Amino acid sequence: MSVLKTLPFRKNFVMITMVDFKGSVPQTLGAKAVVLAEGLHSGTVGGGKVEMKAIEFSKSLLQNAEAPKCQLVEWNLTTDVGMTCGGVVTFLFEIFKFNQWNIAVFGAGHVAQELVPMLTRLETSVTVCDARSEWLDRLAPADNLVKKLLPEPKTLVTELPSNTYFILMSQGHATDLPVLMEILRLGHNPPYVGVIGSKTKAVRLKNDLKAMIFPDDKIKSFFCPIGLDIGDNTPVEISHSVVAQILQVRKQNEHK
Repeated sequence: MSVLKTLPFRKNFVMITMVDFKGSVPQTLGAKAVVLAEGLHSGTVGGGKVEMKAIEFSKSLLQNAEAPKCQLVEWNLTTDVGMTCGGVVTFLFEIFKFNQWNIAVFGAGHVAQELVPMLTRLETSVTVCDARSEWLDRLAPADNLVKKLLPEPKTLVTELPSNTYFILMSQGHATDLPVLMEILRLGHNPPYVGVIGSKTKAVRLKNDLKAMIFPDDKIKSFFCPIGLDIGDNTPVEISHSVVAQILQVRKQNEHK
């Protein structure tokens, strides 16, 4: 279907189809449009006010977790839309949502520069957050990559989906710890939390968390050092070990 040809990788969308009409309407029967969370992606169901209303309705469906997957909606173009055509149009709204594998990488430094391109080649939605624009700018764009420039990266944690895999590899202990604390404060348990660093750093992180009265189950819930114990300590080999570990964890989670 032509309206789907350039659809971004694994993005939720609504397909609008004109299935019936009476009187004068600005499109033909069977006209289609695809709407993403950010707005119209392709196709048209008439343009103008009726299309604007259909787009806004589609966006509201994507935001509503309880919305039915299919809805038939009839609008009078005069009374419901504010047009002068005088016709009546019926649209079928079909919602398509993906069970995305969400990965968040905090830090865009040397290891992340190797890791993130590997992650974007998987069927993932990857978010990279850093306070340094020059490092974020080095990451090549990808359809499934979002870059976040934030002076306080920890503020992003609560905005991410509950099934997010968290990878912390920022400038060091002082910048990783606030993000880790925010993750561990969440009401749910993320499927994966990994922090880059040595065994010495792991001990320090756990001691700091104990001092802040975090429960033992939270303190034991993250990986540090990160990745499987394979390869060397170069950025590219660390990245391979991290990818191997999150794939392993994902497989284990699928069998729970």
